[in-house]
Amino acid sequence: MKLADFEFNPTQMALEFGDKYSLSIINNGYGKDHGLYEIAVFAKGSLTEMPGITVEGDTVKGYLTEDEVNAIIVKMFTITGKDPVQV
Repeated sequence: MKLADFEFNPTQMALEFGDKYSLSIINNGYGKDHGLYEIAVFAKGSLTEMPGITVEGDTVKGYLTEDEVNAIIVKMFTITGKDPVQV
């Protein structure tokens, strides 16, 4: 359960964790010139803060390494109890 298990199309991917949460991952946002990623968490289609993943007052997190994105995928699994499914 890591970023390398999924494919970008061409610069973005979305992972659903059950029917409530999804995680958007892009590699053309903040930090793209350094091979970094940006994530956003959605709850039922709306951007949302997610304690432990995003900071209070922000729904987007950028400048993430692949290892940091992998950790976020695992956290989303832990929070939701649902395996990620690429959509």
